[in-house]
Amino acid sequence: MIRIATTRDAEQICTIYNNYIEHTWISFEENTVSIKQMQQRIKDISASFPWLVYEVDQQVLGYAYASTWKMRSAYRYSIESTVYLSKQATGQGIGGQLYAALMAELKETDAHSVMGCIALPNEASIALHEKAGFEKVAHFKEVGRKFDQWIDVGYWELIL
Repeated sequence: MIRIATTRDAEQICTIYNNYIEHTWISFEENTVSIKQMQQRIKDISASFPWLVYEVDQQVLGYAYASTWKMRSAYRYSIESTVYLSKQATGQGIGGQLYAALMAELKETDAHSVMGCIALPNEASIALHEKAGFEKVAHFKEVGRKFDQWIDVGYWELIL
């Protein structure tokens, strides 16, 4: 079931997200996020944008949300999308379902374009975005550094 996230989901969301922080370069964060910090993020983001979770038997298997892409006012119609899945949820189509639900929510707002920022290489995320209709629009070389390696970033865009 896909539903709106609440602060009660923060612990399970942290479990999913902190795994990416600790073990991958997919997230550029380097310090794990506490439950309290995640609760605040959910509150802050949900005040303006949709944050969805995919839940089965009270277990959050993934989440997706939209957020501000850039702060300048002329960018207000462009947003950034994010999706993360638990280890056991990958490869089951859950990411695609979350993104479809997120895009449906965004179409009900004044959002015009959605940006997906992907740390590269990441074939699974590229496939997810392109299946959802995103097109690659940019590639930045060696813009992040984590685990003693330089990381490229690509941008995929979807015009709603």
